[in-house]
Amino acid sequence: MDAMMKTVPAKVEHEGRWVPTKVGIAEDRFRIEAPVDREIPYRSVVNLEEKRNQIVVAVGGDGEAVYRIASVEKVLTVLKKFIITQASAYRLNAFFMSPAIRGGVLIKDATWEKGAIAVMKTGIWFVSQEKQVCIPLDEVAGIELTSREIQGKDLNVVKIDHLVENEVVTSFVLCPLTTLQVLYNFLKEDLDPLTGQVAMLVYSGMDSSAIENMLKLSHKDLDAIYDKLLSTGMAEVLYVRKEVQLTPKGVRYISESLKTPMG
Repeated sequence: MDAMMKTVPAKVEHEGRWVPTKVGIAEDRFRIEAPVDREIPYRSVVNLEEKRNQIVVAVGGDGEAVYRIASVEKVLTVLKKFIITQASAYRLNAFFMSPAIRGGVLIKDATWEKGAIAVMKTGIWFVSQEKQVCIPLDEVAGIELTSREIQGKDLNVVKIDHLVENEVVTSFVLCPLTTLQVLYNFLKEDLDPLTGQVAMLVYSGMDSSAIENMLKLSHKDLDAIYDKLLSTGMAEVLYVRKEVQLTPKGVRYISESLKTPMG
């Protein structure tokens, strides 16, 4: 065992059941002992999710190896911090405030934290000395490049609205404008105008036959557009005939579209 590696007790999911083991944590990698017996460099991690007293770590180009690790909060906090700051992800140093607003009301003790932001396959992670916050990407309902008054100055921020138990919570990211624009473009996905129009009509509550009549589309054409919305994660199947409803990602796209004049 590497002298620089600190070993802690944990449980790992192995062949469908939870087994006790030890996890070694070093500056650049961690090791899961028997029965897994695998050393994992943090830079090989492509996704990180948290679920109560466990984390789910995906490793390799397509996340082909997945490890579920359970331990005490202190251990998981250290492990998460190393992973977030070194994993294979779009990452930037920034100030963040998360959560800043809940249900339209400013959170009293919300403060700006200096730290790092990592965008992984399923979530946006904020990490500072004091905090680790994850916003699952499929719960993001709105992303906006805007300005906010901070210490008497109007500064550029990215505003992220996300759903927590059906309530809209807002987080802010503050860093140089060019970096903010890259983050904003990275998170925002645009659709072609016709698919966007169909998403807008689904959002307004219109069913498939009404959409076909209004846009003069064949059933086959509309199914192809639904497939596009489904493949981007902007809609989910409601009925076998592919009646769809928008996901938070789709709602985000529409709310962004309504803010910019169609041209």
